[in-house]
Amino acid sequence: MNTMTETNHFTQDDERALLDAIDAWVEKSVKPIAREYDHEDKYPASLVEEMKELGLFGATIGTQYGGLGLPASTYSKIVIKISSVWMAPTGIFNSHLIMAAAIERFGTPEQKEKFLPRMATGELRGGIGLTEPDAGTDLQAIRTVAKKNGDHYVVNGNKIWITNSGNGGAILLLVKTDPTAEPRHKGMSLLIAEKGPGFIVSNKMKKLGYRSIDSCELAFQDYKVPADCLLGGVEGRGFQQVAGGLELGRINVAARGAGIAKGALRLALAYAQERKTFGKPICEHQSIQLKLGEMASQVQAAELLVDHAAKTYDRGERCDMEAGMAKYFASEAGVFCASEAMRIFGGASYSVEYEIERFYRDAMLMCIGEGTNEMQRIIIAKQLVARNAQ
Repeated sequence: MNTMTETNHFTQDDERALLDAIDAWVEKSVKPIAREYDHEDKYPASLVEEMKELGLFGATIGTQYGGLGLPASTYSKIVIKISSVWMAPTGIFNSHLIMAAAIERFGTPEQKEKFLPRMATGELRGGIGLTEPDAGTDLQAIRTVAKKNGDHYVVNGNKIWITNSGNGGAILLLVKTDPTAEPRHKGMSLLIAEKGPGFIVSNKMKKLGYRSIDSCELAFQDYKVPADCLLGGVEGRGFQQVAGGLELGRINVAARGAGIAKGALRLALAYAQERKTFGKPICEHQSIQLKLGEMASQVQAAELLVDHAAKTYDRGERCDMEAGMAKYFASEAGVFCASEAMRIFGGASYSVEYEIERFYRDAMLMCIGEGTNEMQRIIIAKQLVARNAQ
């Protein structure tokens, strides 16, 4: 059972008030800077401070550690609202909350008390250090090694595409504590790794979309991590801990995809009523109506799948299939709606003066991040068979 389910007494009135506050914040602080910060690839430091005040860095962290203890169903609605205007800022607290969820679920009591209160306030902002130059979906292929030496581990290796690693203060680092173990996953562990000597942020990567957020390459050169920062205190459990922690991340990415789809529909609908051809608004042309009808249906379906996955997660039930379905469908809906909106905008869509081009650039990442959509379909199929064994 999820900790938040056991301790949280969040009502519908509470949710409504919180979502209204998020709406007001998005209109006041996010929308006015989105285009400028995206084009300049500038880190939104002011938004980070405001997200601290709103409690977003503690959104799903238990109230006993100073977090809001929100159910995933409420959290996903927040993500959809923000992403419908600008997707990138949601990545700042998504990776952070995946790390926090793993600590809250698998950490020792001492680890929870040490890290979660600081993470809930945003004083310590974190991320997930999984991907390497030669290891993405196949996490068992990682080469970063941590060798035990007395009361600490010595880490050597490289990571890539690590969100929050530039401006954040810690990552949950996937390493090989036993490189010779067979099967390979039995030699993998997670370390709660705060920045220090040997933790090198070597390069902020330039990206097509998802700009303003620091996605960096990391190098670890004889980097020392205290032994008591081994997640859960037992080696060899890292792969299972990662697999369990990614469910919340996939629900977040699904919500981001649904938000992109919703935002693209909103922009296309407004433009279709303003733009006239052949003496009437283009929304009155059947070809445009077909697009809008399909987009609206995909947005609604995406939101329902996200909500279903989130509520399954909140009940503490296994939800890899539900999260996979939501992530797969909602991210594809984001790509579809952004692409159709580009067609509705026509030539204007290629101008940076219109925000739809940002939605188009941001959308594809949702199909790749947190496990490719090809992998999601395999997960869905395997679970479908397992749950319906003859």
